[in-house]
Amino acid sequence: MTKTPSDASAQAHAAGDGQAMWGGRFSTKPAELMQAINVSIGFDKRLAAQDLAGSKAHAAMLAKVGVISSADEAAIQNGLSQIEAEIANGTFPFRDEYEDIHMNVEARLRELIGAASGRLHTARSRNDQVALDFRLWVREACDRSAAQVRTLQAALLAKAEAHADAIMPGFTHLQPAQPVTFGHHLMAYVEMFGRDASRFVDARARMNESPLGAAALAGSPFPIDRHMTAAALGFERPTANSLDSVSSRDFALEALSAASICATHLSRLAEEIVIWTTPQFGFIKLSDAFTTGSSIMPQKRNPDAAELVRAKVGRILGSLTSLMVVMKGLPLAYSKDMQEDKEPVFVAFDSLELALNAMAGMVADLEPVRERMAAAAGAGFSTATDLADWLVRTLDLPFREAHHVTGAAVKRAETLGTDLPGLPLSELQAIEPRITAEVFQVLTPEASAASRMSYGGTAPAQVRAQIQRWKDQLK
Repeated sequence: MTKTPSDASAQAHAAGDGQAMWGGRFSTKPAELMQAINVSIGFDKRLAAQDLAGSKAHAAMLAKVGVISSADEAAIQNGLSQIEAEIANGTFPFRDEYEDIHMNVEARLRELIGAASGRLHTARSRNDQVALDFRLWVREACDRSAAQVRTLQAALLAKAEAHADAIMPGFTHLQPAQPVTFGHHLMAYVEMFGRDASRFVDARARMNESPLGAAALAGSPFPIDRHMTAAALGFERPTANSLDSVSSRDFALEALSAASICATHLSRLAEEIVIWTTPQFGFIKLSDAFTTGSSIMPQKRNPDAAELVRAKVGRILGSLTSLMVVMKGLPLAYSKDMQEDKEPVFVAFDSLELALNAMAGMVADLEPVRERMAAAAGAGFSTATDLADWLVRTLDLPFREAHHVTGAAVKRAETLGTDLPGLPLSELQAIEPRITAEVFQVLTPEASAASRMSYGGTAPAQVRAQIQRWKDQLK
C-alpha cells in the first residue's frame, strides 16, 4: 500500500483553524478582508450532497487500488454518512473559517473519525473536487429543467386540445395578419419548449464526463482508477485532459445558454398573457390564483405572475453574461476567479425553476374568451390573403396581380366602412369582373383557418394531429 503521512503528523497538520488545512507554508491567519472575499461556504454549501457523493466514490476507489486501507475507508465512509445525516437534519456546523464546503466537510470528518480523515484527500485536489461537485450539480439542474419543461408542455397540450378549433387573430408586427386557432398558437410554444428541453438534454450529455482524478492540474502519481469513480457517479467516462478538467466551465455556460433561451420563450408567452388579459384584448381570463389586486384601485386584476415570469429572463441572461465575463480572460488552469461561477448558476436555475412552474400553473388556469377572440379574428381585413389565394386558384391570376386586386378591394371596403365579407359582390366585380359569389365561402375567419391544411398549418385537423404527435412523444 502506498505510504501516507503518519497519524501523528496528520493530526499535527490538521490542528488549528482553517488556514492549517493548507499545510505548513502559512504561519499566520488571513486578513479579515481576505477572509471575507475568499469565503464561499455561504453559497457553495448547496454542493454538499455532490461533495459527499464524490468523496464516497473517491474513498472506495482509493481502497480498491490499495492507496488506503480498508479500515480507513470504512471509517471515512461512516464519517461521511454521519455528515450526510447531520446536513439532512440541519445540525451540521457550517463554519466560515473553513472557507468552502470541501474544507467544512473535511474538518468535520476529522472531528468525527480522527487521523483517517487525512487520507481522503490523497490523489485529488480542491480543483478537481469543485469541478466534480459543480458538474454534478449542473447535471442535476439540467435534468430538473428538462422535466419541468415537459410539465409545461403537457399543460400547453391539454389547453390546446381543448381549444384546437377556437378562432383567434394571428399577428405579425402585433397587427392582425391571418386567422389562426388558439390551439395552434399554443402549439407554437410546445415546439419552442420542446427544443428547450432537448438543449438541456444535449448539454447534459456533453458534460457527462468526470473530472475527478485530474487533481490540481496535472493528474496524479497514485495508481487511481478514474473510470471506476466516473462509473460510480453516473458519468459516461472520465475527462481526457487534466488541465481541461479543472479549468473549463463551458458545461455551466452551455447550461446557462439553454436556460437563457428557455427563459426568453417563457418571457414571450408571459408577454402575450399580459396583453391578452387587458380589457382592450380580453382574449383570456386568469383566476384569482395567478392575479393580484391594487392597493388603491379596487377594479384591478393584475397579471403579476406573468409579469414576474417575464422579468426573470433578466436574472437568467445576466447570469450567463456574468460567467462569460469571468471566464473570458483566464489562462489555464485554475484561477480563484472561478469561485464566482456558482452563484450565477444557482440564481439562474432557481429563477428558471420558479418561472417554469408558475407558467405551467398559469397555462392550466387560463381560459380563452372564445367569442372575443373570434370577433377579433375577422378584424383588420384578416382574410385578405384568402381572397388573393382564391383569385389565384379560381381565376388563375398571377399572385402579384391577385395581390393588387385584393389591395384594391381592401381599400374599397375601408371607404365603405365594412370588412371583406361585407363588401357587396358588385363592388368586387367592379375591381375584377370574373369574381363570383363563391368567393364569400373563403372570406370568413373560420373558413380561412380551416383551409390551412398544409403540414404544420392552423387548420384544426392539423392542430389535433400535432397535439397527438406530442402526446405520444411525451409518453
